[in-house]
Amino acid sequence: MQFYSLNKKSKSVNFKDATINGQAPDKGLYFPENIAQLKKEWIGNIENISNEEIAFDVIKPYVGNAINENDLFSIVKETINFDIPLVKVTNNISALELYHGPTLAFKDIGARFMSRCLGYFVKDGNKKVTVLVATSGDTGGAVANGFYNVEGVDVVILYPSRKVSSVQEKQLTTLGKNIHALEVAGNFDDCQQMVKAAFMDENLTKKLFLTSANSINVARWLPQQFYYFFAYKQWQEKNNAPIISVPSGNFGNICAGLLANASGLPVKHFIAACNANDVVPQYFATQNYNVKNAVATISNAMDVGNPSNFVRIMEIFQQQFLQLKNKVSSVSISDAITRETLLTVFNEQKYLCDPHGAVAYKALQDYLQNNPNEKGMFLETAHPVKFYDVVEPIINEPVAIPESIKEQLLLEKKSTKINVGADELKAFLMQL
Repeated sequence: MQFYSLNKKSKSVNFKDATINGQAPDKGLYFPENIAQLKKEWIGNIENISNEEIAFDVIKPYVGNAINENDLFSIVKETINFDIPLVKVTNNISALELYHGPTLAFKDIGARFMSRCLGYFVKDGNKKVTVLVATSGDTGGAVANGFYNVEGVDVVILYPSRKVSSVQEKQLTTLGKNIHALEVAGNFDDCQQMVKAAFMDENLTKKLFLTSANSINVARWLPQQFYYFFAYKQWQEKNNAPIISVPSGNFGNICAGLLANASGLPVKHFIAACNANDVVPQYFATQNYNVKNAVATISNAMDVGNPSNFVRIMEIFQQQFLQLKNKVSSVSISDAITRETLLTVFNEQKYLCDPHGAVAYKALQDYLQNNPNEKGMFLETAHPVKFYDVVEPIINEPVAIPESIKEQLLLEKKSTKINVGADELKAFLMQL
């Protein structure tokens, strides 16, 4: 499988080069030349296939010969070695819980897969790779955990100061060793722009072997398909495909779901559930795509004013707006409604959402009210404890802290404060 740049000005590359490069030389995102097609018989028999085999079968066409099959199976097995349950919340709504991994967030799968692929690719090389990543919250912790102590790889994480939760900050700032956290006096979009500027700086790229661990990287984006297949495996009504509501910020997650659907996975409709950062909902309403400055919300991992992966979504639908609108809808949910939804679901259904899951729940609930014969699922993308400072005042009781992170919360934060702009980031990178 080859990958081409969506800017159409760079040559196509294989999975290895797409992973190591992060972005194409023309600054476009890589996209597979073909969307893998899974046989109907395979889909029909999915309940009898192990999760490891499902993930391997889904990712193998995209990896091609870049990784030996036995090694790829081992990478996949390590990537998904935790539960991803589909939990019934109401008669017509289920939650796909993606927070049972090491950093309690859905990004564990993409980060674990990418870190292992990159480790495989650089193990025989003599040049250190520097992974540069911007985070609005969960990506940083997942990437830090996934790449921690990976030989031959330095990781530099940019995060917006005072705009990630306290738990998220601990997860990305306390590991040390090859993990470096930069606290930026700005918002996520500033961090993302700084990362993009670094990749365009010839002085930096001559000195350092830079790659990205954001969902712009195919090795982060493509494995997110896995849990949509795992969800369908657990879906009880195979004759009635689900509606899937996805909390959406940078749009890598829902884009992976749409790719899975284009490969043959039965999904009736997708909802891109957004917070006050409503660039995509406005696009669906007006067909005008107007980038905005991100605004801070209680669902901070979705605080993105210029979603990078939306160009991939348009490519899946061959730039055809009507085709896109037939399969996807997008709505914006306010903080006030998010709080109200979180409390109502907790009181009435005895189910605790995190703020991002609450956004997706509300979007799905509204959709099903207008489509009463359908059933669906929403993605619970992070454990509520990661946002305990938001959740606890809403439900008026403490959120239980999982044993897996109790010790990390006691560790000392280690970060370097920098201002928005290219200069201070460049100076930091040059001294690595």
